[in-house]
Amino acid sequence: MYVLGIESTAHTFGVGIVDENLNILANVNSTYVPQKGKGIHPREAAIHHSENASNVIKEALSKLNVSIKDIDAIAITLGPGLGPCLRTGATIARFLSLQYEKPLVPVNHAIAHLEIARYTCNEEDPLLVYIAGGNTIITTFVEGRYRIFGETQDIPLGNAVDYFGRMIGVGYPELINVEKLAMKGEKILDLPLVVKGQDVSYSGLITSALKLIKDGYKIEDVALSFIEYAYSMLCETVERAIVYTNKESIVLTGGTSRSIILKDKMEKLAKGQNVRFKVVPAEYAGDNGAMIALTGMLAFKCKVSIDPRKSYVKPMWRIDQVDIPWR
Repeated sequence: MYVLGIESTAHTFGVGIVDENLNILANVNSTYVPQKGKGIHPREAAIHHSENASNVIKEALSKLNVSIKDIDAIAITLGPGLGPCLRTGATIARFLSLQYEKPLVPVNHAIAHLEIARYTCNEEDPLLVYIAGGNTIITTFVEGRYRIFGETQDIPLGNAVDYFGRMIGVGYPELINVEKLAMKGEKILDLPLVVKGQDVSYSGLITSALKLIKDGYKIEDVALSFIEYAYSMLCETVERAIVYTNKESIVLTGGTSRSIILKDKMEKLAKGQNVRFKVVPAEYAGDNGAMIALTGMLAFKCKVSIDPRKSYVKPMWRIDQVDIPWR
């Protein structure tokens, strides 16, 4: 049995194929790269997806030497994400579902990041820290759903670092380049550390860091300070969450989990709390088709499907709104 998953929430159009034993058999992705100095333009990203979708699907199927007729179900991420990008992927998935009479399985993009992390890290019930361009969430599974134990109140951590990087003129990928700049810093300057209960807020941190640069402080020191404050805010809330939930492991997932500095901080945090710490493999950290296929297979086995004519996209679809029947 095969499930083909389609990812199209933001900059990536991805296609993955997973079998009934959750073996990842294909993971093909095409990524839209914005022009220098700009973030993701939803319409331009959607055009990229529509232009590359056919080749990505064909390449994924060719890795198994099968046709779309051999696929048992089509999994599609309906949110959260950028509207134009979501609609492009959903339109393609609906067409495949109707044309070839395949069940359509709705997948929450954020939950897919959690499930690919649990699976690849071999952790059944961890505290999950999902950090990406569009999400900053601390969560774990409780009574049928993923419950949120902390999140951003404004800008997600990934977007905060990317925006700061664009404003100071570093190129893509901003996360890596901002961290390289930070590693050259020598002094940590005063910036606001905004933790509200279990939530974090990054907008004021960005504004204050950019003001320091205008005031003439060394850009390397400002980058170091920005990164230290941004990551320390997250670590503070994660540490409280691990104590409160009494979980035995922390799993880091999402595109920003590739951060060398953040991984080091989280590893030290976990050691201090005497819990395991694992990070999703780099191949599955960013948006990818495999995570949609894997989560789609878990849902499909539990008889989850949706009428293609009612498969509306949900750009603000929260993880705590989704039932998890496979756990």
